[in-house]
Amino acid sequence: MALKEPNSMDELAYFTRRATEDGTLRAWVFKETCPKCKKAVMGKPRDDKTGRAKIRDKTYVCPACNYTLPAEEYEDTLTINIDYTCGACKKSGQIAVPFKRKTYMGAKAVVFECQSCKKKIPITKKMKATKEKKGKALPIPDLDDE
Repeated sequence: MALKEPNSMDELAYFTRRATEDGTLRAWVFKETCPKCKKAVMGKPRDDKTGRAKIRDKTYVCPACNYTLPAEEYEDTLTINIDYTCGACKKSGQIAVPFKRKTYMGAKAVVFECQSCKKKIPITKKMKATKEKKGKALPIPDLDDE
């Protein structure tokens, strides 16, 4: 399966390039067309003075018909395209999964499985570190020589 490569950052809602211990990944999400008018691509609202996108705004707006959607509702319809090299089995692959962040090891992440070894690979939000699972406590060795 060959993924569609982006031509510019203007057509993307999300892009990241990560390097883990042994693997690498590149992920991108294309903006979708307006569900109401189907003429223009949805995007963040623009500032009237500067013309720049308001990246912290919690809504997406169609520039043609001014239809507004909340960010959570819009992002649930998107698909993330991932080109990766697995750190466990060293094999490359491409996959497209829904762009939904779930809690994985204490961090919000889009989680997908390697197509060859089935290892879970997370794409965490803002390079957040994951936590180790809590298990049984290991006994503390007694270092006294008595």
